[in-house]
Amino acid sequence: MKRRMFLMSLAGAAGCRRGPARLNVFNWSTYIAPEALDNFERETGIRVRYGVYESNEEMLARVLSGNSGWDVVFPSHYCLAPMRRQGLLAPLRHEWLPHLDQLEPEFRKPSWDPELRWCVPYLWGATGILYHRKLSPPPESWASMWEARMARRVTMLNDPAEVLGAALKKLGYSVNATEQEQLRQAQREALAQKPLLRAYLNAEVLDQVVAGDVVAAQAWSSAAQQAMDENEELRFAYPAEGFPLYADNAVVLRESRRAEAAHRFIDYLLRPEVAALNHRTARSASCIRLPEELKRNRVLYPPAEVLARGEWWTTPPAAVQRLRDRLWTEILSG
Repeated sequence: MKRRMFLMSLAGAAGCRRGPARLNVFNWSTYIAPEALDNFERETGIRVRYGVYESNEEMLARVLSGNSGWDVVFPSHYCLAPMRRQGLLAPLRHEWLPHLDQLEPEFRKPSWDPELRWCVPYLWGATGILYHRKLSPPPESWASMWEARMARRVTMLNDPAEVLGAALKKLGYSVNATEQEQLRQAQREALAQKPLLRAYLNAEVLDQVVAGDVVAAQAWSSAAQQAMDENEELRFAYPAEGFPLYADNAVVLRESRRAEAAHRFIDYLLRPEVAALNHRTARSASCIRLPEELKRNRVLYPPAEVLARGEWWTTPPAAVQRLRDRLWTEILSG
C-alpha cells in the first residue's frame, strides 16, 4: 500500500497486429490485477511497461511536457477538460473498442464526456472517513475531523481539492464552490484543523491506520476498503454533510505512437472477466458491468439513499483553480 514505482514486462510469443509490440501504461497504484497484465501480454504479445502514481498532480507533472513516454494514463474525470485544452489527449477510435457496450449504463454517456470521445470510464469511488471501531462516538461527519479528541491521530488527504472540499461541506457549501469568500472560509477551516493533524497523506497512510497509529483518516473508498481487508476493526463512513464522487478514466495520450496497442489494452480492460479481476485487486467500484454478487459491498457500492448525498467533482474555471492552488500553498506553509 506504500507509494512505489515498479515496472512489469514480459515478452509474449505472438506479435501485435500492427506497430511495435510494447506499451507504456501509467496508472494509480493497486488499480490492476498483476494476472490481468500477464494475460494481456500472453494473449497479444504486447510487452507492458507499467508504472504507478498516487495523485492526479503526480501524473500530470509527468505528462505535461508531451514527451513523457507514456501511452495510456488514468486521470480522474475532472482532469479531462484541462488535459484536452492542453492538447494532451488523442481522440478515441470506437472501432478499436468493441467492448464499449460492457460499460454500466450510467457510464456510457458520462457528463464529462457524453460521446466517450476522449476517455473510457474505468473505476469510480467516493471520499469519506476511514476510522477505528474503538472511536466512540464514531466520526460520521466531516465536523468530526475537527474535534480535539482526534489531535495528532488524524490525517487528511494530500490533495487541495479534497481538503478544501471537506471544509466546504462542513460549512454547508458545495465541494465545487467557486465563490472566493466561500473558498477562503474553507481555507480558514483547514488552517484551524491543521494543529490536530498528523500529516496530509494519501495511500501511504493506510499502513498507519491498519497499525492503529492513526485512528481516523480522510480516504478514498477504494483505499479504505484495502485497509479494511487487512484489519477487521476498521470502518468507513460517508459523511453526513455530503461527499465528493470521482471516476478514473483510461485515455490515450496524444504523444503516443502506439495508438492501436493502446486501444487494445483499454478494450481488454472492458471485458467483464478482466474487470472482475481488477475489481478484486483495486477494491474499487467498477464502471464496467460486474456480476451482482460483486456489487454487494456497501463501502464500494453504497445504497441509493447514501449515494444521494454524493456530489460529482466538476472542473473549476482556471481562475478558481489558481485560487485553490494559492490557498493550498498557504495552508501548507501556515
